[in-house]
Amino acid sequence: MIRSITILLLTIFSSFLFATNCIAQTKMPYILDMVHNNPGEPLTVTAFNNPVLLKEKGYTGKVVNEFTFVHSAITFDKLNPQIFPVGSKEREWVMNAAKNIKENIKAAHSAGIKVYYFTDIIVLPKKLVSLYHDEICDAKGKISFERPKTVEIHKIMLNEVFETFPDLDGLVIRTGETYLNNVPYHTGNNPITNGVGSHLKLINLLREEVCVKRNKTIFYRTWSFGGMHDSAAYYLDVTNQVEPQNNLVFSIKHTQGDYHRTYNFNPTLGIGKHKQIIEVECQREYEGKGAFPNYVMQGVIDGFEEYNTTKPQNGFKCLRDLLKTDKIVGVWSWSRGGGWVGPYISNEFWCKLNAFVISKWGQNPESTEERIFNQFMDENGIVTSASRAAFRKLCILSAQGVLRGHESGKYYFDKDWVWWSRDEFLAGIDSFSVSQKLFPSEGFLNQAFEWYYKSGLLDSVIQEKEDNVDLWKNIVALSTQIKMKNKKDEQYVSVSSKYGFLLHTIIAKGWKVMAIGYKGDKEGKYDKASLKKAILQYDEAWKQYKLLKVKNPSCASLYKPFAFIYLGPEYHNEKGMGASVDRYRKFVNK
Repeated sequence: MIRSITILLLTIFSSFLFATNCIAQTKMPYILDMVHNNPGEPLTVTAFNNPVLLKEKGYTGKVVNEFTFVHSAITFDKLNPQIFPVGSKEREWVMNAAKNIKENIKAAHSAGIKVYYFTDIIVLPKKLVSLYHDEICDAKGKISFERPKTVEIHKIMLNEVFETFPDLDGLVIRTGETYLNNVPYHTGNNPITNGVGSHLKLINLLREEVCVKRNKTIFYRTWSFGGMHDSAAYYLDVTNQVEPQNNLVFSIKHTQGDYHRTYNFNPTLGIGKHKQIIEVECQREYEGKGAFPNYVMQGVIDGFEEYNTTKPQNGFKCLRDLLKTDKIVGVWSWSRGGGWVGPYISNEFWCKLNAFVISKWGQNPESTEERIFNQFMDENGIVTSASRAAFRKLCILSAQGVLRGHESGKYYFDKDWVWWSRDEFLAGIDSFSVSQKLFPSEGFLNQAFEWYYKSGLLDSVIQEKEDNVDLWKNIVALSTQIKMKNKKDEQYVSVSSKYGFLLHTIIAKGWKVMAIGYKGDKEGKYDKASLKKAILQYDEAWKQYKLLKVKNPSCASLYKPFAFIYLGPEYHNEKGMGASVDRYRKFVNK
């Protein structure tokens, strides 16, 4: 009898150990967060800057992205002491930057998490480039990794980075975009001048100098404009030529391109022979930045609705699908930031929700999204059954409302058209009028309207926008049913829901005005009565939208009826939805 009981207890204990080990093995080793500060602007004030909070929430590390790069905070004295001469204002800037970086590293380690610095390559001191121009630049004047001196300088640079910051746990490497807004004494450019060959030179350099020699981590971001980020063939062409290394991880956005709805799931995820970490944006830069409800983690984890309707996926369609592979070793949430300027928020509630769900899922990928969502409600004082049901429904509807308001849940929406709305701007239906080097958001709605008009779908698309207003009315009604312990958050849920309703009303009525006017342009006859009615509704929506901001201090800053251009500090020209509506307003006034 005693022997039987002993065997039974040993069996139970062994089973417990096995189950515990299985659970431990499923936790991803890298649970990272990043605050993506707006380039050239004051640093974001956010709770997510606090490493103690990140540790409490289960993060293993933070990515520091202040666009004052870690390699901009070194002197290059061993290369040439004249690059940052002792006593110069340039050297003083470098030393102050280094002091700030050391403080960030110390704070993170004191909290018990690791710290990785976001790093644009190539960024070098202006004086260095001037001194060694003929040895490091190509015929076009671009700093090139095809020049041996450039490689040598980067070896010196990496050596000094880790001599200056020996406790730094690793680097996040970005190519393709080079932001110099916060580094006044540096210059740089995209190192990928020779396609696959350029990636291989850079990756192997980083692998050897950082991962192997110094046992530090490199997160090599595949993000760029085309190529390695969104082509499975290109990605494999690069990575299959690189020997795997424990400290080398490839970092990839979950979308095939930037963070837009209707974009395919990234086909480079879950393939190849290297470790991967998945980047997920919580403060969606093309969808309000937390100014209104926009819960996306159900779609990220289990698949967006369009992946089963207008955008069926051939392969993986969500993060859960990737668990079938052995490639994914972490998730990296962008809790705050992305893009440019506003809308600016003073309450992080919607960012906090998205960040909570994705980080907790990374800590326990076998859990369901809804179970983690319920945990968020537990921790945020949403306790009554009525409030919980209303909050869950509101969040699910928000993802549907954003899709229908900004793109479409029913009809074809080209991957270029998504750019009509971005950051705090609403474009109109004018054609392109400025250089594409300024990345204008104008022109894309003109293409969309032309396609819909020729396809006989323009009226149906406008009706979808009108129907979406009713969906947002439902969201507003649900927001009044939600009771929370934190009354500021409870109020913000209500105010931000009204914000979303009024903004999507502006979009619906603005699109309607432009559609009526567009048909008039094509057919030579304008329905002035319908045009007048739509303009009055558009104006009233703007009036109520502005009034919401006046009456509610917690309300986010407002959208602007202009087209985006990449030219600060305003980042817009005079064209946009406002100008397009005003064009047809003249027909009514006549």
